[in-house]
Amino acid sequence: MSDYLLLNTLQMTVSRESVQQLLSSEDFGNRLSGVNLLRQLEPSIAYELIQPIVTDGNARVRYAAVSQLDTLGDQDLSLTLTLLRDRLLNDSEPDVQAAAADALGALKMTEAFEEMKQLYHQSSEWLLQFSIVAALGELADPRAFPLLEEALSSETSLIQTAAISSLGELGDPRAVPLLVPFATDSDWQVRYRVAQALKPFDTSEARAALEALANDSVEQVAQEAKRNL
Repeated sequence: MSDYLLLNTLQMTVSRESVQQLLSSEDFGNRLSGVNLLRQLEPSIAYELIQPIVTDGNARVRYAAVSQLDTLGDQDLSLTLTLLRDRLLNDSEPDVQAAAADALGALKMTEAFEEMKQLYHQSSEWLLQFSIVAALGELADPRAFPLLEEALSSETSLIQTAAISSLGELGDPRAVPLLVPFATDSDWQVRYRVAQALKPFDTSEARAALEALANDSVEQVAQEAKRNL
């Protein structure tokens, strides 16, 4: 059956069998469609079918599969940790590695902290570093503080911004004097993130920064600061 006929036939019904047929296709477009259709199956079935696909030969298919583990992974957390660690450390594509970091953060898998820390320092890929920094905020692991402090000095503004947010999520009061200087950053989006990040901190320094941000010339920043005072 041609790829076109296969896709159109399987669009008639979504079942374990029909999705498995797509996932077994030699055409990567069919396999990609199969990964997307997993969302329509019972999570336990989808999780079983997705496992071999995270090592698919096509990077787009692997990315789609790994990205779904943040919602399917709780079916078997131990196995999911193994799958995500493998893709984080061994995948040849940075965007797949980044998707693995995202999923590890979403599932709060602090067991992977050391690997993420190591990879942040080893990799020169900004997307992967960005995903690791963002994931560390979700992990809320106290061990992340030194790395997040380091990320504030990154030459990549998106990594800096992610570090600001993650320091807020971490909630370590040592973050306040690190965050306050960014409250006067020329980029309003950075100031907005600072207004968000200072919310957990009940200190005079944090409050003073929020009061200043409440008078920011950009309405979004001012409103966020007022909400967090």
